[in-house]
This record gives sequence, C-alpha cells and structure tokens, in this order.
Amino acid sequence: MDRHDKDVGGESAGSDAAPTGSDAVPTGPDAAPTGSGATSAPTGSAAASASADSGAAPAPAPTGSGAAPARTGIAALSRRSQVVAALVLAVVVATVCVHVGMVFLHVAPSNTVSKEHGRTVDDWIYPEFEQNWKLFAPNPLQQNVAVQVRAQIRTADGADRTTRWYDLSAQDGAAIDHNLLPSHTQQNELRRGWDFFVSTHDAQNRPTGLRGELSERYIRRMVLLRLHRHEPLARGEAFDQVQVRSRTTAVQPPEWSDEKINGKPVLRVLPWWSVTPGDLPLAGADRARRDVAVAQNGGVR
Repeated sequence: MDRHDKDVGGESAGSDAAPTGSDAVPTGPDAAPTGSGATSAPTGSAAASASADSGAAPAPAPTGSGAAPARTGIAALSRRSQVVAALVLAVVVATVCVHVGMVFLHVAPSNTVSKEHGRTVDDWIYPEFEQNWKLFAPNPLQQNVAVQVRAQIRTADGADRTTRWYDLSAQDGAAIDHNLLPSHTQQNELRRGWDFFVSTHDAQNRPTGLRGELSERYIRRMVLLRLHRHEPLARGEAFDQVQVRSRTTAVQPPEWSDEKINGKPVLRVLPWWSVTPGDLPLAGADRARRDVAVAQNGGVR
C-alpha cells in the first residue's frame, strides 16, 4: 500500500513538473523577455486595445498612391466655363494694354505714332480719361495766368452799363490761402476751364473744332455764375454780353540766377460774347432767363 501510494505520488509529481522537449518554455521570438524591466511591444489586436484603453485617436489609414487631389479655382469648373473665363480674362488684359498705350501716346511728347494716329488717341481719351500732365515735359509752366471778366448789363430803361474787370483767379487764390482743405472747385475749375479753351482755339481765338465751341459755352456759364455774386441784377436788368481776358506774367527767377525774364504782362483779350438763356443753367432764377429773352426781343415781354 505504501509502495503504491509512493508510485501514484511520483506520477503526480512528474505531471506537474516543467515540460521538456517540444513542450519546453519557448526560446524564440515568442520567448518571454529577459533582463530587468524588459517588455514586449504589443502587436495586432493588442495594439488596438492599448490605443483604445489610452484614449489616443487611431492613426488615419494611409491613402492609396493613385488618389487624385481635389481641384480648386478655374480647374474646378467645367470645360465650357473654363473657355469662357479664359476669353473674358483675355479681353480684360487686351483692353488694359490698349488703354495704357493710348494714355502713354497722349501724355508722351509728339512722335510719329501720335501724329499719325492722333485722332484715334483723342477719341479714346476724351472726355472720360483726359490727362492734365505731360510725360518728359521739356518746358514746365513758369507763368502766372490770371483770368478776368467783365460784363455789359442791359438796364430796365434800355440803357447799357459795363462793369469793371473782376479777377477770378485772384479770388480763387484768396479762398485757397490759409485754407487747409480747399475745395476742388477753387483749385481747378477756372484753371482747367481756361486751359481747355486755350488748347481748343488758335492765336486769333477761333475754335479749332467742336470741342472749341464747347469750351466757349463752358467759360461763359462759369463766368456768369461768378458775376452773379458781384453784380446782383435789379428787376428788369439782364446780362447782355460778357468779355473774358487773361493776364500772363512770367515767374521771376531766384536772386542767385543770371536768367533775364521780361516781367511785362501779356494780355489775351477775347471778343464780346452775347449771353443766351442757355448760358444761365445754374442761376436758379427764371426771372434772369426771362430778362435775357426780353432783352434779345427788344424789350417786348
């Protein structure tokens, strides 16, 4: 009995012993790591579980090498829309190039191209794109030009009286002096209007084209608007004629210069212009228009 128990006990002890041979502890890649603190990296589902437990977002799945990037801009349009956009862009670029070329020919000194195509350049520039400067100006302005006006007034009894000369340029200059924000009208209206007249008339004050007649009407309306401030009309009076002149004086050179300048003023006197009701668009009084019409009809109302 004791021997049998020993045998049985021996078999139990043998079955609990460490396996040997193929059942022995693995020593390959699956072997438990050895050494202090050594751990094995999780792989497969174990790595996914570890990521889920740690709360970290899983890495995005890589895209295939053949995936095309999203199209943006004109490339995202259809073929027909791309053609239309290209045509519009080409028209805009061509228009800008033509405009820049026209402006250059307008402000550049006289040359063969501007002489041959001057009418085409002027038709493009005027009136919307008019330029008041010159490129490579050989003779900068060295003069003071004063525009003056006087009027002939028809009185109620049929007599005529002539006003004194009013210096409109001096009035604009006085309004600009010590004014931090002078108006565009004070600075440019009279000056640009007179430059417009001079550039469209010859030395005998005869218009050289349709723009010459337009400049005359512009000057008449402007000076009449100014005269109303200095010569208020009584009842029955009307402006019959106006006369404009310019007084040009040369700017004196500095003291250290040896240049000799003739300081004598040069006058350019225009003929008397008859006043019509159409010359008083801004007078704001129907009576002024009616009085002008009466004066032209010989006093018959």
